[in-house]
Amino acid sequence: MTLTQLKAFLASYDLGSFTAAANHLDTSQASVSELISRLEQEVGLSLFTRGSRRLKPTNAAVELREHAQQAVTAFDNGIQALKSISSLDGGVCTFGVMRNASYYDLSDLVQRFHKRYPKVKVRLVGLNSSVVAESVANGEIEAGLVVLPVPDEDLVIKPLFRDEVVYVSTTRSPRQGPMSIEEFASSKVVLYDAYAGWNDPTRKQLQERASLKGLRLDPDIEVEHVETALSLASTGAAGTIVCRTIAEGPGFPKNLKIVPFSEPLYDTLALVQRESSYLSPATQKIAQLAEGTLMAKVRPEQELPIR
Repeated sequence: MTLTQLKAFLASYDLGSFTAAANHLDTSQASVSELISRLEQEVGLSLFTRGSRRLKPTNAAVELREHAQQAVTAFDNGIQALKSISSLDGGVCTFGVMRNASYYDLSDLVQRFHKRYPKVKVRLVGLNSSVVAESVANGEIEAGLVVLPVPDEDLVIKPLFRDEVVYVSTTRSPRQGPMSIEEFASSKVVLYDAYAGWNDPTRKQLQERASLKGLRLDPDIEVEHVETALSLASTGAAGTIVCRTIAEGPGFPKNLKIVPFSEPLYDTLALVQRESSYLSPATQKIAQLAEGTLMAKVRPEQELPIR
């Protein structure tokens, strides 16, 4: 069984005829037919029902297809890896980061990467984690940093660490104890990431908790950026939620009080890439740089529980 036979098989399967497969592979119809015949002799089974205007795959062909695709993809990825060894002398790196990346010392990520690899062009996309994950799954971005949970279909996810999410306001005293989901649902709140809405991973966790209690979360104000939410909260207009990295940062409004949730709530930061895809060397490097930057700041309480 050869790689050429598998490629001929896949093209015939997907395109429905030896002629179309031959055009796709830039060879002759007779060559494709001969390759398929040899493959059938190798496996001892018929792969297509011939005679109609379109090839009909047999059960054996259906069973073989997934394994053939994996073999061809693995080979192509290997060739791409060899061709890309020197690609740090050029090319484009595409990487996605969650919108609050600057609070995790990632604001100068591009500057540091470009200083090391000046010939590589960088496309750094800052979006809500749900959009970053979707863009990676669709192949629009090679890899990215996200907050979990995000849909994991077609993705390889590498969790890094967690950051506690807390409630902040000018009026709610920490002396009253932790914030319950019931109290949160009845409080006046401003939430950010308005475009992503309830697809936002942090909001999604809160919504799930509220649903289990038969409650509905309905923010009084929605804005796009966390800085706007904090500014409104500092005026006493409403409370909001932020991770501890932001709440303990130098720019956090001094008049806001920090209250944890009674059932601790966490943002889990993770690296994602598309399943069965090959990352270019440039994207591998920027992902390693981002991961190293994040993990250098991790405190013991932010480490992920061992499972």
